[in-house]
Amino acid sequence: MCCGSNAITKVFKCRDHTVSKEEFEIWECSNCTFRFTQNVPDEANISTYYQSAEYVSHSDTKQGFINRLYHIVRNHTLKSKQRLVQKVTKLKSGSVLDVGAGTGAFAHTMLQAGWKVTGLEPDATARANASLIYVLKLNELSVLHELETNSFDAITMWHVLEHVHDLHGYLQTYLRILKRDGRLIIAVPNYTSYDAAVYKNYWAAYDVPRHLYHFSPASMQVLLEQKGFLLEAVKPMWFDSFYVSMLSEKYRNGKGNLLKAIWVGMISNLKAVLHVRKCSSVIYIIRKK
Repeated sequence: MCCGSNAITKVFKCRDHTVSKEEFEIWECSNCTFRFTQNVPDEANISTYYQSAEYVSHSDTKQGFINRLYHIVRNHTLKSKQRLVQKVTKLKSGSVLDVGAGTGAFAHTMLQAGWKVTGLEPDATARANASLIYVLKLNELSVLHELETNSFDAITMWHVLEHVHDLHGYLQTYLRILKRDGRLIIAVPNYTSYDAAVYKNYWAAYDVPRHLYHFSPASMQVLLEQKGFLLEAVKPMWFDSFYVSMLSEKYRNGKGNLLKAIWVGMISNLKAVLHVRKCSSVIYIIRKK
């Protein structure tokens, strides 16, 4: 799916802890280190696996300690994301496409900063919540391929690319609709991180079957270069190691161990200080070749 090699082998099985409790296999390409979830539901049938009140990016729920913590951290990171977009585009305001906008928190932040925002979100519940919470009208994903060529200064995907069935088609479209000096910003989990190594098949960021793909920095670079992009920089997402470790502890032990999760998250971040590509989640800053 990434480099075209047939050198793929099964790594392990992961359980869907959020909805179905089913198990799915994770496979890896030994050539480019790209991983993928095997035998995932197709695009027409995967929506069932998102129907959970605990799926915070769609429901915006604040139920439970981990989800409350998620909201506290998100209030901080939204402004950080806004500043990042402005820094990498060198623009105070411009046009941004946010794909997989969820309940619209980031789109709202960019609107408040004076940007022209187009938000796309496939889930009807999330779109309804965006309208209710932020008075935002998000579009369905089908609008993506209708967007004008060279029309966006920035395209953002915050933990979304791993969900997209048409991986190659989306990247080809981004290449067309991104302006010559625009930037594509993609944030995804990094299975080469320390916390992923600790939790193995209990690592929450595998999130099968919703996460179809599991990227290493090496496989992301291969994929981007195939599609006419250049990887300009890699940025850390420091909070993700703690959030993912808390969920992973819950999955592995049933009730979780907060202190152990904090310790694993801290060690993961320390290991990533000098090697950003080892962070639990990373942000890829991308431009056209």
